[in-house]
Amino acid sequence: MSSVSGPDADGERRIVSDATGVVVLGACAGWSLITAAAHDGRPEGVLLAVLAVAAGYAAGRIGGALLPVGAPCAGALAGVGLTLAVPHLAPGPQISAPLGHAGATAAVLTLSAGAACCAAWAAPGPVARFALRLLAAGTAVLAAVLGSATGCVTCVAVLLCSLAAGRTRYRGAGLAVLAGVAAVVTGLTWAVASGTVPGGLAAALEGRLTAHRVQLWQDAWHLLRDNSALGAGPGRFGELSPASAPSLLSDGKPHSAPLQQAAEQGLVGLALLVSAFGWMMYALWRGPRPTPVALTAGAALTALAAIAAIGNALSFTAVSVGAGLLAGLATARPLSEEPPSRTTDPHARDGGRAPAW
Repeated sequence: MSSVSGPDADGERRIVSDATGVVVLGACAGWSLITAAAHDGRPEGVLLAVLAVAAGYAAGRIGGALLPVGAPCAGALAGVGLTLAVPHLAPGPQISAPLGHAGATAAVLTLSAGAACCAAWAAPGPVARFALRLLAAGTAVLAAVLGSATGCVTCVAVLLCSLAAGRTRYRGAGLAVLAGVAAVVTGLTWAVASGTVPGGLAAALEGRLTAHRVQLWQDAWHLLRDNSALGAGPGRFGELSPASAPSLLSDGKPHSAPLQQAAEQGLVGLALLVSAFGWMMYALWRGPRPTPVALTAGAALTALAAIAAIGNALSFTAVSVGAGLLAGLATARPLSEEPPSRTTDPHARDGGRAPAW
């Protein structure tokens, strides 16, 4: 009975997960059009981001099914190559580097590290696994060489989380912890924007974040308070922010994805952004891949959420595509069954069933 009902139940869970993703992404696109119409906004950026995530997710599902090792390895190499080939992604002498491009570099390399670690868990032998984890470690070294301290830290964190995932029995608990980390970072961002952080800690954070970034966050907070229902309209933060308009360092964004979403699309837009992250974590929880693969992808997406909470990473199409691609790779069902010997821990695989909490 279990051999017959197992695949059917797995198929039903995948249908629910995919349908949830369609609804969430469709709602994100639809709400951006509604708020743009209400305030004469420009929804093109949001629509492009939604399309990029959807396209990346579809490509990841196809690639992960056909090449469970090759596809994530190719994705990791593509991320490294993109960082090296496109100078605007790397921190440097550009005016906008302190606020924008450094975050994109960290995000792309973090996703590359996550893809390499996912490929390592799907690899057939210890030599291949070691080589792929060496590739993940190389992304951290590359981030350090490029001057992205955040990228170096997040790449190392993803690699360590991936190694620890092999000894984790319940993926639900692990994903819940990762979601909690993203919530803490986002909450700290909101505390800084609203001015509720104690003085000493606020001064220390401002020294790390720069006063200009904190002013942008505070402007986003004030825009949300003025219109919490619909926000100011997509793409309108730059023209309404006192800190953004006169500054040569600003690109018209608050450099925090949650604050930008709230300021421009209200609390509903913020809820939709949170729902998009929640959908990816839910898809990983219900997915058919071994637990280490799901937790590794979850760690990389959590690191991306933290980077996006304090930077402008999600404004880059490559980052949105990469996030969708990694989620698709980690939730795809390979056409050939993965042997249990590919994981080092007997509890690392749950046979496609939703793990217990």
